[in-house]
Amino acid sequence: MHRLAPLAKLLLTMLYILVTVSFNKYDITGLFVMVLFPVVGYQFSFIPIRTCFYKLRIVMPLVCAVGLFNPFFDKNILFYVGNIGFSGGVISMVTLMMKGIFCLMASFLLVATTRIEEICRALRQLHFPKMLTSLLLLTYRYISVLLDEVSVMTVAYHLRAPGQKGIHVSAWGSFLGQLILRSMDRAENLYDSMLLRGFHGEFTYAEGRNSSRHGAIVFICCAILIMLVRLYNLPAILTSLFI
Repeated sequence: MHRLAPLAKLLLTMLYILVTVSFNKYDITGLFVMVLFPVVGYQFSFIPIRTCFYKLRIVMPLVCAVGLFNPFFDKNILFYVGNIGFSGGVISMVTLMMKGIFCLMASFLLVATTRIEEICRALRQLHFPKMLTSLLLLTYRYISVLLDEVSVMTVAYHLRAPGQKGIHVSAWGSFLGQLILRSMDRAENLYDSMLLRGFHGEFTYAEGRNSSRHGAIVFICCAILIMLVRLYNLPAILTSLFI
């Protein structure tokens, strides 16, 4: 998985996300099979799945919270399990949560097995705008600089307000304004340094592994399997065969 061509992994991840979000909001059984692809990918890349959930522990609850109000809007009962009825809102809520979790798992697998330079190079091979590609690369590289600025400003604020927990609401506006100004100054200095080193709008040094026949074969096989899962409800087919 780590040796696979970045372009193949990027295309496969994009296809997986598009197919996953295309499932009907009530098709929970067909969508459940899609979890196999990221799980198998984690096994081949020797990355524990718990690492994904730990790293995304802040984002996943936000994604799951998107469909929490569905049961209040769609109260039509779709089926019963014993005496318990399940409405369309509950099914659509669970389906939406599953879509978000599966897409996050696939995205994290791509990032965990591919360097950011290789991802940006694969995006440029797909003729993604170089301005957005450079913005993505620089944001990933220098997000630590922004966090350092936040840390310095936070320490300075606490030195001026000893004993206060956090930053007072009345100081949020000025705090964010100062952060923007300091970030702009650091960005201008960084851009001047890039120009002095010969930057012309394209990161030509961000070269990764070229596409290979092995990557093409893996992409085609996985794409066929993903499309088959989308076109045919495998749980329903297997249930009809054995019952």
